[in-house]
Amino acid sequence: MDIEENIARIKEELAEAARSSGRRPEEVQLIAATKMNDAERVRRAIAAGVDACGENRVQEMLEKQAQGAYEGAPLHFIGHLQKNKVRQVVGLASLIHSIDSVALLREIDRCAAKKGLRQQVLLEINIGAEASKSGFAPEELPAALAEAALLPSVWVRGLMAIPPICHSGDENRPFFTKMKQLFVDNGEKKYDNISMDFLSMGMSGDYLTAVACGANMVRVGSAIFGPRVYPTR
Repeated sequence: MDIEENIARIKEELAEAARSSGRRPEEVQLIAATKMNDAERVRRAIAAGVDACGENRVQEMLEKQAQGAYEGAPLHFIGHLQKNKVRQVVGLASLIHSIDSVALLREIDRCAAKKGLRQQVLLEINIGAEASKSGFAPEELPAALAEAALLPSVWVRGLMAIPPICHSGDENRPFFTKMKQLFVDNGEKKYDNISMDFLSMGMSGDYLTAVACGANMVRVGSAIFGPRVYPTR
């Protein structure tokens, strides 16, 4: 199957999953995880109707952006972001999914203020309490939101999570359910620059379970583009 066929199938599945959970299909966004796919393949995904493109690596994002790869769709940054790369991402990515510390929030606020803009972000939650993953612990979220509320050039739009690797998508249901509850509970807090609009969770192996549990953004790579082929030395 090719990129266009894969996207058509995934969008049909997402629409049905949205309807089954009592939502309209257009409420669920398909973010194409475009890591290791060249500009031509990214353009094909955009033409086929993905809602946005998500990049994991700053250098790859800059190279493809210079080639006009993302024309016609919003660009998101979905990978781990180092503080020394913030200035290259702020203002280029319309949404940064992977904010994992207050220090990173502050650096984004500083860079966004310099550029005269307000950067939209999601706070990453380490929902599986994995030592190998970054992100806020669930119990740290209220304090992180309170800190974010003091940063006028940052706009927190919601939460993001990458649950532990499982053998089947349904195994992640408890993590997705917990994320949805965090999303709802913290959405009740009222700050000027925080709005719980987006819950970004679910990837190629578990996006339907994620939507059933309340996700309204899914980040899908290999199910669109096929397995990634990593270079060998």
